[in-house]
Amino acid sequence: MTIGVPHYLIVSGILLACGLFTVVTRRNAVAILMGIELILNAAILNLVAFSRLVTGAVGGQVFALFGIVLAAAEAVVALAIVLQLYRAFRSVDTTETTELKE
Repeated sequence: MTIGVPHYLIVSGILLACGLFTVVTRRNAVAILMGIELILNAAILNLVAFSRLVTGAVGGQVFALFGIVLAAAEAVVALAIVLQLYRAFRSVDTTETTELKE
């Protein structure tokens, strides 16, 4: 049995569903960031899977590399924001941080 593009798409769909479920149901800011990372990984997996269809093309891998760099930068900025929220409110619960300080 060979692993084809539909197998990658099924795994990508499962990652996307898990990421969406995590973002919608969690109140913790760190858990929401983990859900966003799962969604980005699903998109990157789709890029690599579809680039496999075209022989000799490396466009999907190049876009996947840019996606990984983007995800790393997003994680750094988001964690810095979470740390600042924790310093200001002593909690990373998103329901408690709805109002900003003056």
